[in-house]
Amino acid sequence: MLEAPRARLTATAVHLPSRYRTMEEIRAGIAAAGSPYVPPPSLLEDITGVRGVHTCEPGVCASDLAAAAARKALEDAGMTIDAVDLLLFAATSQDMIEPSTSHMVAAKLGATCPVFDVTNACVSVLNAMEVATAFIATRRYRTVLIACGEVGSMVTRWHVPDHEALLRAMPGYTVSDAGAAMLLTAGPAGDNAPGVLTLRFTAESTAWNACTVSGGGSVHPRSLDDEHVTIRLNGDLLRTAAVEGLTFLHQSAEREMEAVRSSAFIAVHQIGMPQFQEMVDKLALPADRCMPAVAEHGNCAAASLPLQLVKAQEADRVEPGDTVAMLGLASGMSFGLALVRL
Repeated sequence: MLEAPRARLTATAVHLPSRYRTMEEIRAGIAAAGSPYVPPPSLLEDITGVRGVHTCEPGVCASDLAAAAARKALEDAGMTIDAVDLLLFAATSQDMIEPSTSHMVAAKLGATCPVFDVTNACVSVLNAMEVATAFIATRRYRTVLIACGEVGSMVTRWHVPDHEALLRAMPGYTVSDAGAAMLLTAGPAGDNAPGVLTLRFTAESTAWNACTVSGGGSVHPRSLDDEHVTIRLNGDLLRTAAVEGLTFLHQSAEREMEAVRSSAFIAVHQIGMPQFQEMVDKLALPADRCMPAVAEHGNCAAASLPLQLVKAQEADRVEPGDTVAMLGLASGMSFGLALVRL
């Protein structure tokens, strides 16, 4: 029987907006909004461990960031958009409710291939990898471009009535705007061949209300209430992520976790430094093979794992033939794990 092809990660790219907003500037923005409550100096950084976030210029859309990153990935791979058989837009953000943002990305790139969106909060890129890998393995498509554009700054809460509201809105002060892209192509599936080796996913959907942006959908279609249009913690998301995520990883993916720990580099989705450190400690991950990117770059949502991989490549922390791991978690709650040989 002819062996199924393996999805090979040919190129990974990121695009970060040039504007950078420090935690002190965010604090000043809360004050400028006339908030009844303004956090004391350094409180935001002390709680999150984040120094600042990337923000777009006015008028820049999620599709713009995704297209910018996709161009970089195609250039790095020495390919043109005509070689792409399928384009997937995978992100928390979107340009519009209709049509799918993938169409805007495709139009900006000049793509004529089929397109659709893969949306599952901060694990969207990992889920898109799963879709791309399946299509490549069945020979449905040979080359799949995953494009991600995150405009998280849109869900930051500026008018804060009290300290409790600030804590509920805390994830909105660490979210960054970013674009990312991953180009996957078909290759041989030999023992030492590069490509996607393992993908595992699970969900604890009873915890869907832990963290929400509830406006714009059918629940609150036209609401302008800050409680609906900004990101909000409705429970202890950090604890939920740690407890539910660790339970899944320990009980359902222990064999994969051993491979994760032996990987040359481990990218972990990060919403703040305390959560990142807790995941490293409780999963017994080798700290020297992880990257606390959230401190400098903020929470780039679904773009965060590609960002860490690109930064590791730029720092020569990985090279061809190395195995890298990606651990994702998202509101919902969803959890994902990927092992890729470069």
